[in-house]
Amino acid sequence: MTRFLTRRLALALITLLVLSLLVFFGTQILPGDVGRRILGPFATQEAVDALNARLGTDRPIVTQYLSWIGGALTGDLGDSLNFSRPVWDLLKRAIANSAKLALVAFVIVVPLGILGGVAAGLRQGRWLDRIISVGGLSVTAIPEFVTAIAFIVVFGIVLHWLPVTARPPDGSGLLTQLRYLILPAIPLVLVLFGYIARITRSGVVEALNADYTRTAILKGLSARRVIVRHVLRNALLPTIAVVATQVGYLIGGLVAIEVLFTYQGIGQLLYTAAQKKDFPLLQGGVLVVGAIYLTSTLLADIAYSFLNPRIRLGGVE
Repeated sequence: MTRFLTRRLALALITLLVLSLLVFFGTQILPGDVGRRILGPFATQEAVDALNARLGTDRPIVTQYLSWIGGALTGDLGDSLNFSRPVWDLLKRAIANSAKLALVAFVIVVPLGILGGVAAGLRQGRWLDRIISVGGLSVTAIPEFVTAIAFIVVFGIVLHWLPVTARPPDGSGLLTQLRYLILPAIPLVLVLFGYIARITRSGVVEALNADYTRTAILKGLSARRVIVRHVLRNALLPTIAVVATQVGYLIGGLVAIEVLFTYQGIGQLLYTAAQKKDFPLLQGGVLVVGAIYLTSTLLADIAYSFLNPRIRLGGVE
């Protein structure tokens, strides 16, 4: 187990290092110097040189990277050019907001996806299986911003059932905040439902055809006991891993949803940073989102290895 965890952790750290290189050098290879890109073509050269000196962009690029990554390791991601505040302070609040939206979506989609997948797997080839499989695949193929616009028009503008923005009034209670988050959470639920349901269905079908299930049936165990103790126990293993890996996507990959609903999450913040050419905020935000995604994937691997001994014993790589 120690070797398995060490290997997964080393892989995650290498991936994060590569991401930091891509993020940093990706912004450096843009034409022109950073000061000019930020201040615009009409700024004086003296102002551009002063900004480059303040940002440290007039130093060798390798020195800049080492300084930036060294600060990141100590929690110092620099200061935002647009907001004039430490990048990490901005990211903390944005990540907390995105986590709220992700939690609402998770609470809805995980039970629905698992129940739908189990129902489809237990009724393989029947009408319920076809409805869940085809319907889940169909809604997964539709981009979340398309369904978001449709729901805004129907439930927000025409029916006036839900607010079209995800920003509740200051000091709002839990129920009010939840009401504002329902509409942006629904497109995420639709995108993830089909994915979770398909993985769960495949696990159920595989478990039903396994030797241990046949043995349990031959022993005379009731159908309910076979399903609960043998089928579901093994069928949900891949589903757990899949659900855990979606954490990074729900926290850091919701740019379109957060922009549409004017929600102050990490996706909206990175979008603003890109628009304003706020490179310290953009670099720090992408690095933190990558770290969140890699951490969720690592935790999923650890959870799966505990549930499936073949993983940590080297039976499955």
